[in-house]
Amino acid sequence: MMSANPTRFNLFNYFLGEEGVAQTADTTVIEFRDRRISRDELRVEAECWANRILGYGVTQGDRIALLLYDSPEFIACFLAAVSIGAICVPINTFLPAHDVAFILSDSGARLLIVESELEDKAKVSGEASASCTIVKLDSQSRSLLCSESDIGADTPHLPYDTTTRETPAFLLYTSGSTGAPKGVLHLHGSVPFTVESYAANVLHLTGEDRVFSSSRMFFAYGLGNSLSFPLAAGAVVLLEPERMSAGRLARFIEDRKPTVFFGVPAVYLSLLEYRWSGGRVDLSSVRLCVSAGEALPGRILEDWQREFGLTTLDGIGSTEMLHIFISNRERNSRAGSSGTVVEGYEARLVDETGAEVRADELGSLWVRGGSAFAGYWNRADLTEQTIRDGWVRTGDIYQRDDEGFFYHVGRSDDCFKVRGLWVSPIEVESVLISHDYVSEAAVVPAIDDNGLATALAYVVIRQGERGDALRDEICKFAGSRLPQYKVPSRIEFIEEMPRTATGKIQRYKLRACDTEGTQG
Repeated sequence: MMSANPTRFNLFNYFLGEEGVAQTADTTVIEFRDRRISRDELRVEAECWANRILGYGVTQGDRIALLLYDSPEFIACFLAAVSIGAICVPINTFLPAHDVAFILSDSGARLLIVESELEDKAKVSGEASASCTIVKLDSQSRSLLCSESDIGADTPHLPYDTTTRETPAFLLYTSGSTGAPKGVLHLHGSVPFTVESYAANVLHLTGEDRVFSSSRMFFAYGLGNSLSFPLAAGAVVLLEPERMSAGRLARFIEDRKPTVFFGVPAVYLSLLEYRWSGGRVDLSSVRLCVSAGEALPGRILEDWQREFGLTTLDGIGSTEMLHIFISNRERNSRAGSSGTVVEGYEARLVDETGAEVRADELGSLWVRGGSAFAGYWNRADLTEQTIRDGWVRTGDIYQRDDEGFFYHVGRSDDCFKVRGLWVSPIEVESVLISHDYVSEAAVVPAIDDNGLATALAYVVIRQGERGDALRDEICKFAGSRLPQYKVPSRIEFIEEMPRTATGKIQRYKLRACDTEGTQG
């Protein structure tokens, strides 16, 4: 049990202890394939894992890495790690072995719990290999390494009372949309802040909801969607470990009947195109959709609402802030906007000197709130650059209107100048995808034949012959809606966009592309 000391706090107890949501022990909290996991069963499994972890000599502050699919075991192991004051390090299961090795080495993980079929990704060398114990989970049978029989009268109580809201709890590595991943450290107190500010006040989650997220729990967005929010609200989370095509996702939603669906723009587009191609998409159980990861183009939002009659709440969050801090609301939403500031957070737009800009002027987005990260792991220099007097510099460029709605212009490292004037890739891309033949677009800086800066567009075509005639048509279309300096001087057709596992377009890869690597 938790100590009577009010300064003591632990996420395990927050979700599953006496201070957690009022639920009976047999209330289902997880549905996974043909399994139904009750709140009490989850608590027992997490306590089993915690005692096994303690048996490996792990102590408070040690890092425990998870290379696990979205599953009950992921949730149990995460809660087990934080319950003993260790720092949990969820790792993206889609990463190549060298990136996994980097995270294990960079975090100094003492223990790695890994799916048996992913064990080859966990090969590390040197000091990291000698200090990191590997525990395998059977990926096929999902057999547990512990059971209720492991908990007996002589089992030691978990040391919940050794942590506070300021104790480090988990380390999330950025998705790498701009290069090498960085470890982002969060405290025990970060999670309840996101629950109270966003899940309760924006989503209005209750014990009647059934939640499904296409984004995985090793990302900040997915961790909130599938672990923090449903457990805190007493809702049921639907878990699926396998990556799904649009058709399989549509069948999953129809069969499992979530009421709240979390996705990223690319997922919403894929479901729309599957529907338009004649596929069956039954969203009758869904009351609310949420989009994050990158700005949701207004056209996709409008097509989604027209096709399914569903509200989609676009918002912006970050690994550094843990979840969404600016969001649209069910009764207060604007297409093309990230929404307004979520209660409990503050946001400001500033110029190069740090002075706030006026409404409708471009500015760098700074934000602060109780879910802000404690710093980058082993990167004091970068932490100092990013956190200023409690404000987190997001790296995003935004505009804000007179009513407080924020509009994403781009990343500070994505915007560029043509003829001395700023070009926002997102603005140009939104125009390009409004063309009937264009499915997706990404705009990057380039140099023309005269050595001058220009805009280059990579385009995925929905239909039509890819050739000079279509290029000219798209350029003419863009020219009728944009100032000439923003119109791409070159268009390259590609089969698909390079993306992170969260669905973000990796523009830095497109910038590095050679002309011979494109498909004309």
